[in-house]
Amino acid sequence: MATNDLMTELQKDSIKLDDDSERKVVRMILKLLEDKNGEVQNLAVKCLGPLVSKVKEYQVETIVDTLCTNMLSDKEQLRDISSIGLKTVIGELPPASSGTNTGGLLVNFHPSILSCLLPQLTSPRLAVRKRTIMALGHLVMSCGNLVFIDLIEHLLTELGRNDNMSTTRTYIQCTAAISRQAGHRIGEYLEKIIPLVVKFCNVDDDELREYCIQAFESFVRRCPKEVYQHVPTIISICLRYLTYDPNYNFDDEDEDDNAMDAEQNDEDYQGSDDEYSDDDDMSWKVRRAAAKCLDAVVSTRHEMLPEFYRSVSPALVCRFKVSSASFNSIVTSLFISLFLVSLHPGLRVSINVSHPMQVPMIVKALHKQLKEKSVKTRQCCFNMLTELVNVLPGALTQHIPVLIPGIIFSLNDKSSSSNLKIDALACLHVIMVTHPAHAFHAHVPALVPPVVACVGDPFYKITSEALLVTQQLVKVIRPLDNQSEGSDSFDPSPYINDLFTCTIRRLKAADIDQEVKERAISCMGQIICNLGDRLPTELPGTLLIFLERLKNEITRLTTVKALTMIAGSPLKIDLRPVLPDAVPILASFLRKNQRALKLCTLAALDILLRNYSSAVTPVMVDAVLAELPPLISESDMHVSQMALSFLSTLAVTHPSSLGQLSGGNILQQLIALVRSPLLQGGALAAMLDFYQVKGRMGHSWSGLHGPVEDADWSRYSQSAALPHKQAYCSIAKCVAALTRACPTEGPAVVGQFIQDVKNSRSTDSIRLLALLSLGEVGHHVDLSSQPELKTVILDAFSSSSEEVKSAASYALGSIAVGNLPEYLPFVLQEISSSKRQYLLLHSLKEIISSASVSGLKPYVESVWSLLLKHCECQEEGTRNVVAECLGKLTLIDPETLLPRLKGYHAVSDFLKTLEDPDLNVRRVALVTFNSAAHNKPSLIRELLDSVLPQLYNETKVRKELIREVEMGPFKHTVDDGLDLRKAAFECMYTLLDSCLDRLDIFTFLNHVEDGLKDHYDIKMLTFLMLARLSSLCPSAVLQRLDRLVEPLRATCTTKVHAYSLQNSVKQEFEKQDELKRSAMRAVVALLTIPEAEKSPLMSEFQSQISSNQELAAIFDSIQRDSSSANMESMDNQLKDDIFP
Repeated sequence: MATNDLMTELQKDSIKLDDDSERKVVRMILKLLEDKNGEVQNLAVKCLGPLVSKVKEYQVETIVDTLCTNMLSDKEQLRDISSIGLKTVIGELPPASSGTNTGGLLVNFHPSILSCLLPQLTSPRLAVRKRTIMALGHLVMSCGNLVFIDLIEHLLTELGRNDNMSTTRTYIQCTAAISRQAGHRIGEYLEKIIPLVVKFCNVDDDELREYCIQAFESFVRRCPKEVYQHVPTIISICLRYLTYDPNYNFDDEDEDDNAMDAEQNDEDYQGSDDEYSDDDDMSWKVRRAAAKCLDAVVSTRHEMLPEFYRSVSPALVCRFKVSSASFNSIVTSLFISLFLVSLHPGLRVSINVSHPMQVPMIVKALHKQLKEKSVKTRQCCFNMLTELVNVLPGALTQHIPVLIPGIIFSLNDKSSSSNLKIDALACLHVIMVTHPAHAFHAHVPALVPPVVACVGDPFYKITSEALLVTQQLVKVIRPLDNQSEGSDSFDPSPYINDLFTCTIRRLKAADIDQEVKERAISCMGQIICNLGDRLPTELPGTLLIFLERLKNEITRLTTVKALTMIAGSPLKIDLRPVLPDAVPILASFLRKNQRALKLCTLAALDILLRNYSSAVTPVMVDAVLAELPPLISESDMHVSQMALSFLSTLAVTHPSSLGQLSGGNILQQLIALVRSPLLQGGALAAMLDFYQVKGRMGHSWSGLHGPVEDADWSRYSQSAALPHKQAYCSIAKCVAALTRACPTEGPAVVGQFIQDVKNSRSTDSIRLLALLSLGEVGHHVDLSSQPELKTVILDAFSSSSEEVKSAASYALGSIAVGNLPEYLPFVLQEISSSKRQYLLLHSLKEIISSASVSGLKPYVESVWSLLLKHCECQEEGTRNVVAECLGKLTLIDPETLLPRLKGYHAVSDFLKTLEDPDLNVRRVALVTFNSAAHNKPSLIRELLDSVLPQLYNETKVRKELIREVEMGPFKHTVDDGLDLRKAAFECMYTLLDSCLDRLDIFTFLNHVEDGLKDHYDIKMLTFLMLARLSSLCPSAVLQRLDRLVEPLRATCTTKVHAYSLQNSVKQEFEKQDELKRSAMRAVVALLTIPEAEKSPLMSEFQSQISSNQELAAIFDSIQRDSSSANMESMDNQLKDDIFP
């Protein structure tokens, strides 16, 4: 009772002990560990936990010392209770004490802990051995190097001696445990360990074999570099024992098939592991270990994928013949790992070559498994088929007749679990999505009844998945793309009623799960879209239900998507009865603070205007227009793009409504958007479409007077502020769009722009707009009728403004595209005779980039010869433009010009420039190499072995390139090699995506580690690389984690030195803050690696982050950002939904 009361008091935060009380309490509790009563001993151990956090450090040392002494006692009970007490104490010690190699409370005791643990590995009790292995596993995470060496040498000595098979098994298990906990430390000893483990694999002892193969798995996962040369041996051993079964013959396939049939006919097999789990046959454990080890190899050795398909895949198919549900799940997970590796972008080529040959073998093996009574076996098959079609869409087209009966069997089986039905439906859905509709037509009569039954299932998850399948089934029985083979000959009529009835029942129900509601709306939308003309009586009532769902906040988004799909149907479904109510509701959605709803609503309104313009009244249009102004803004370009597309459609269907734009808010928003420097891409294209449509509808320049006048403001005022150049480009493109739409007004406008350029009183901003507008207009309209145009533009080349000169260069090239015979010879002649080659070559680049291939072909030879003359120009800028022109010109006629280009320089010869003594040459070579790695990795893959050493060499800081420059009273350090290093690290980052399988990750990590200590720009790049590597190569990163944490910690804890200049201080603070955030992103990425938190240094760094308010705030912010990082993919999905 007294011990129990003491434990209660110790658990209170309020208790405070003086030195004398601490000593007495510690002595008495340690004495109670030797009590004869087991319950008292247990209470004493429980007291140790809260006690160590209440007493001083030297008392904790006394406790640990006593417990270690007790573990050497002859009394078994005392040893056991002391080991539990030691575990409790270690668990309660704070991370800073128990998790580091420097200054921790237990570090001084590590040698004594090791010396008392090692004898326990030969204990007669297996439970003691197991706990000892666990303790050693934790010890190696934090012990010093000398302790670790003693442990490994002891294990190697005992394994070499091999006195007793039982202890050998224990030592093998211990080695595997050490590898799992500290793989980065055991790697250097693998050359001695692996031959011993391979030798023990040949011993006739199934349990020993299992432990050996488990050790291999640990080595493969935790020591990928050191184990590399032994991987073929490990694969060979695993393949041998994957089919190891003394009770089964794998050689005779026909005999095996007959035996399987007989077994299935004569026995009621329940799919359990009982036949393998008795004491006489442990071979199933060997097979399981082999499969798991192969899984580890497949997951970590992407570069060996073709070899896996040649050797591992057939062996796995063979293993499906043994009807063990548990083992089949392991084989299936191994297959899934193989498929997931195949999805890596750089490995697509090898899978497309090797995998199709495997598909018939896989289907043949799965065919029988799909009708097994074992639920687990069938689930594994469905999961495997799902991943297979994700890797190879359409690969099962020839095998659909074989697979469908198995899927239907699981859907109809009353003994099937809910999860099995869900997996079967999910598999069926993926197969239907990735295969042509005609492949399923013969099976529709068999598929519809079980799917309809699942829609009516009381379990909401089954219903939800079944509705998804029903939606896809509707597309199968009546595809609308007119490309499906045999779709015209298939009659969907017999199935329409069943599909509609089961879906409408779920659509009407109010008391169902949210997911089911949404799936029912989507499914019914698909039914009406594809089959609406066959449902004349049911359609009006169904549309009214949609109207009700549109008013519901929970279901409105899904309903808008469904209405968009129905409105876009080629069947021209009659939506007129619901439009008067639906359009005002949709208009109200445009003011909701839900971006996805706005986007979907704009898409719905656009398609309704296109297909139902006669039913959309001016009153409805006014309701929508009233909500549009806030949506046309640079704050969300995608929403603006959709709003502009709607206005373009409105200009065509309701031209009278455009009159309201003249003095309204919408026009003001349009003008503001045109001025925005962010207007580009899809939003700019939508803006141009709108102005073109507006011009064609006869509204002429009235809608653009705002932007044009705004650009011409203060026409003769030199003090007028210039907006962003992108605004001029956008306005110029709008001018060109209107000019094309209003050809009668075009010449006058062009003449005015020419006068603006000529006028000496024009400001640079006016000339800039005029030249850009002339270029945009001339790109589409022949301006050869303007006699002074050439002279005006050439005169602009002499402007004092660089922007005006650049605009003139662009204008000349763009105008030439509109009439090549007139302007291209003129440009070529000017290049030959003029001193302004740089600007003229930019004009030529614009011509080559924008002109049609057929138009340019007659001039290719003359352009080519001209460019070659300027290849050796002294100005680097001119040479760069010539290089771009040569590359673009080669794409016009690659058959003729590419051999010529190769004659000047092959890729392999070009890469020799990486050794050029000129820094700029090497930098440009790296930039080109980076471009090739990004766009055409096949060009450089085979050259990496020779190029990578040169690339890595450029990442080093060279002291001879660092110099000091005096700037008044200050000295400024200049690193001439920084740009070169930055280019090298950029190449390294690109290679991670395109050539990962050709990299030695550990060598790569060496240079990443150096980059973490480099200049600000280099650090930012290496932080990105580290985050990328954490997801691509987690095992390798984990091995180097301790070395990577230190630079990250240094970055996060660095403080900015104060300088006398305030601006300098502010700039330094901003840079340091951005560095900290980038470093913290890398830390968050590292923590996603399994077992990363076990690293003592990482654990200590986490504690440091938590204790620092500034770092903790940054860490929490980044974690929140990473948790919502899927928003972009959701937006992409949304686009797919809007534009199917």
